[in-house]
Amino acid sequence: MARGAMDRCSNHSPADETISALRPDRLASLELRLQSQEEELTLVKSALADALRRLSLYDQQIPLLTQQLLAANDAVPDTRLFLDPLLGHGASWIPVTASCSPVPASGVVRHEELGGGSLPGTPISTGTQTDESALLDVKWGWSPSHRTALGIGVEAEEPNAPRMPHNPLGLAQPASAPDILGAGPPQDSSEPPHDCEAAAPLQGSANGSQPPESQLHREEMLSPEPPSEGSSSSSATASPVPALHALKGTRKELLRRNSSSDKPDKAKARQRLSKKAASSANLLTRSSSLENRMKDPNLSPGPLGSRRGTYNLEGLSIKMFLRGRPITMYIPSGISHYEELRAELPAEHLQLDWVYGYRGRDSRSNLYVLASGELVYFIACVVVLYHIQHRSQRHYLRHTDCVRCLAVHPDRVRVATGQTAGVDKDGKPLQPFVHIWDSSTLLTLQQIGLGSFERGVGSLAFSTADQGAYLCVVDDSNEHMLSVWDCARGTKQAEIKSTNESVFTVEFNPQDSSNFITSGKSHVYFWTWSGSTLSKKQGIFGKYKKPKFIQCFLFDANGDVLTGDSEGNILTWARTAADIRTLGKGAKETYQIGRQTRAHEGSIFSLCLRRNGSVLSGGGKDRRLVHWSPSLALLQEVEIPEQFGAVRTIVEGPGDELLVGTTRNALLRGSLAAGFTPIIQGHTDELWGLATHPSRSLFLTCGHDRQVCMWDSGEHTAAWSLTLEETGLCADFHPSGRVVAVGLNTGRWLVLDTETRQVLSGGSDGNEQLSVVRYSPDGEFLAIGSHDNFIYIYSVGEGERKYSRFGRCTGHSSFITHLDWSKDSKFIMSNSGDYEILYWDVAGGCKLLRNRFESRDREWASYTCVLGFHVFGVWPDGSDGTDINSLCRSHNERVVAVADDFCKVHLFQYPCARAKAPSHVYGGHGSHVTNVRFTNDDSHLVSLGGKDTSIFQWRMLGGSLPHSCSLSSASLSSQEAGGCA
Repeated sequence: MARGAMDRCSNHSPADETISALRPDRLASLELRLQSQEEELTLVKSALADALRRLSLYDQQIPLLTQQLLAANDAVPDTRLFLDPLLGHGASWIPVTASCSPVPASGVVRHEELGGGSLPGTPISTGTQTDESALLDVKWGWSPSHRTALGIGVEAEEPNAPRMPHNPLGLAQPASAPDILGAGPPQDSSEPPHDCEAAAPLQGSANGSQPPESQLHREEMLSPEPPSEGSSSSSATASPVPALHALKGTRKELLRRNSSSDKPDKAKARQRLSKKAASSANLLTRSSSLENRMKDPNLSPGPLGSRRGTYNLEGLSIKMFLRGRPITMYIPSGISHYEELRAELPAEHLQLDWVYGYRGRDSRSNLYVLASGELVYFIACVVVLYHIQHRSQRHYLRHTDCVRCLAVHPDRVRVATGQTAGVDKDGKPLQPFVHIWDSSTLLTLQQIGLGSFERGVGSLAFSTADQGAYLCVVDDSNEHMLSVWDCARGTKQAEIKSTNESVFTVEFNPQDSSNFITSGKSHVYFWTWSGSTLSKKQGIFGKYKKPKFIQCFLFDANGDVLTGDSEGNILTWARTAADIRTLGKGAKETYQIGRQTRAHEGSIFSLCLRRNGSVLSGGGKDRRLVHWSPSLALLQEVEIPEQFGAVRTIVEGPGDELLVGTTRNALLRGSLAAGFTPIIQGHTDELWGLATHPSRSLFLTCGHDRQVCMWDSGEHTAAWSLTLEETGLCADFHPSGRVVAVGLNTGRWLVLDTETRQVLSGGSDGNEQLSVVRYSPDGEFLAIGSHDNFIYIYSVGEGERKYSRFGRCTGHSSFITHLDWSKDSKFIMSNSGDYEILYWDVAGGCKLLRNRFESRDREWASYTCVLGFHVFGVWPDGSDGTDINSLCRSHNERVVAVADDFCKVHLFQYPCARAKAPSHVYGGHGSHVTNVRFTNDDSHLVSLGGKDTSIFQWRMLGGSLPHSCSLSSASLSSQEAGGCA
């Protein structure tokens, strides 16, 4: 590219060259500014959404508090109650108790009911202090009397002293915070609490026996929901009047802080956005004291968010950061010593078993038959050797990026393959190269051209006359550099700029290795090679119309050259004697067009010379395969079915058998007389949707080509395919396996019968794309995650044919990315585009569970969410939050498979709850890996390459743990991480 740019700009003035040199820097600067502004806008939107939710809460709580105050004028003045906005759904009034005395059903405790030693009128601090006390109860087994003795969560007050206004939202710093810094667990922490639980059940909480979650900032938890009906009807006493004034004042303060006139410091905002974890040591923080948390600069949810001091006691939660945003995950109660949890390589590993697909849509001369009878072709970074009779595949996996071209040595054993340049995970360009390898052993014999080629290797060919001693290579640079290499030594013999136009193919003269031909856009060149010198002569079309593309050619039995072009003509280039009179004694013979044969409507993509001297031609637009005599007389023709596309390449098999590669990425086998059937099929555009059958060796894929394909993983064939009107992006099987749901890019979804392919039901939710569909384990519900930030829940009935809207989960501030059902089919865990982890009570009315701490021990039927305690160790150092596209836990809960943005599939141990967790890494995909799923019996893993359109089926090897001895998320302990007790 650099040489071409210099040639084109050679006549420009120095000023123009200076301006041209500055343009890339200016564009890069503008791109950085745009990215920074987009990130800042995302944070502002998140803070604004939080503010709106809080305002809505205050609007609903103020009338309720007013009503309670009017109804409680005669209440006992010494009873102190406060409103905890963190508990369950809605507001909860909690009585102050200094002992373990039972709380009356009314929720009111009088002085005489308080145990001895309690201070009359003693209030409990609210906000983060209250939540901290509850977490201390869980970690160290404290009772309220322990806290009273240590002075934690209690503000001492003289009996006759005037009461201070109480802050129900916890906006003020707790008075007893210094006490916590020096406080530790009781000496006898192993003893259980006295005669009662550490904390009495709290009215309005989803589970009274569990402590409330720490009140985190916006990225960690949303604001409380408005109180549900009857949430405070049992409260006989209201809080003091100053609480209402504090609530109103807080609402005004929040309005002021989040108004549009508030302009934050742009420099500080950029500084916050630029903070990014450089290693897992910085990615994960475990705050052990309030002082450290107060100094943490990342506590603020955004430029306009409010700061709140929060506690994060060691041993209860883990925090990681993505793009500077904190994500808190609570450690399951079964893990008593997190530090002892081991991060090891899994005993299982993967082996590539089968590759579905073939790259025919944009490559030529990519199908050959080897001496072993195997077909050799490529897709993504894999060269496939497919034995038709044995129905087996072998794979050459030494390429680091997509393979672009293929040539077979005259001995039909050695193979040369060239790849594109590509980039590494840091965006640095990788150098392309050519591998010469042995197809019988799959061992690399020679690596050619590392550092010599630019962008990639476009075409290559072995010489024939000298038994394949040389290899001609054309790269994808602007000048399409042509070079000749010694195959045995790997040394370059000659090199020259060929043309600035595209080069499609190169081929040696089978009778003379000093002559070869290249063809492409608007040219056909006849080359002569002598020592280190290369010279060319351009083919002259004369009276014949010059085509736009010469896409293929061959040497016939007479030594003439036949070319197929974009006009649908076959041109015969015959040898002619040198014109000594005009060119002198040194003139050599040349090629001139002697005949034009009209062959196809549209382009001719392939020409093939048969063993008997006849010729086959394959058309693009008309999809015809035509058989010609050696003199180009029409003998026979057949049309390829439209579903397979146009003819891309033709290869002669044993006997009359022909093998045809098509532009719709299929390989066909058959004959002109009997027709053709597919032996390899694949998608033709980017893939995203993947689902595995719950009880059979089947899986389904869908993508941007609007195809839905069912694959038999046992037979390695396509069971059926269906063309949709829209793009399919996600899919999931019903637990019965009789139907499958497919989510589309328009907000519509369909339910298909897996046997008849009929559309049984469907619906539409919004007008934005659907990113995930998931049936509940009992098959009673279908959850649909959309880019409109909602999760739609449908009830399933009448044999999976009737779908009725059950509810809608509202609370995410960005698009839904992943979701999973609990094993009891009552709860959902979901992730979103802004790295939220939320939990939903579907059976209870699609309610958001504000207290995420209560969900730490919940067991999940599947684990595909990429954010969560059990899988956070899969994230690489310095991740930007988009590096992992998909994740799947095996059914036996031993391993986790991960699809990343760097063309790799990873296999981690499950749970993967340690930073820098090791993994087995597998290459082969040439694009971002978009999805991974285990088959029903965990015998195989299926992975999808995005734009490379490949589908890989990996065989699971190793591991001896039976399925029934799995590790659940609730029962796992640090000692059980490596095996089953």
